[in-house]
Amino acid sequence: QVQLVESGGGLVQAGGSLRLSCVASGSIFSINVLGWYRQAPGKQRELVAHISSGGTHITYADSVKGRFTISRDGATNTVYLQMNSLKPDDTAVYYCNAGDVYSGTYYPRSWGQGTQVTVSS
Repeated sequence: QVQLVESGGGLVQAGGSLRLSCVASGSIFSINVLGWYRQAPGKQRELVAHISSGGTHITYADSVKGRFTISRDGATNTVYLQMNSLKPDDTAVYYCNAGDVYSGTYYPRSWGQGTQVTVSS
């Protein structure tokens, strides 16, 4: 099993920045892709970004392209989400996850507990 623990959420004004971190532990040898999802109140959980094991393949949701950057540190088993130019629409609980990509689709298998990001206007 893989355990994922997020940190770095909080309250920020529109236009500001936050960096989320997620540390993986447990069966880390089985980790391939790491990613972030988010869920806003009353909305479905949606993919934000994911990154391959070597960091060579990265995918972003259209809504965050150019503003968010995902990265990972293999030495510390940590994945980051740098969020810039934040908007009130980015307000959500952000979940770290680990999974695999099959035929171009990302399938998360393990989830963190989530961290709240609130962007005020």
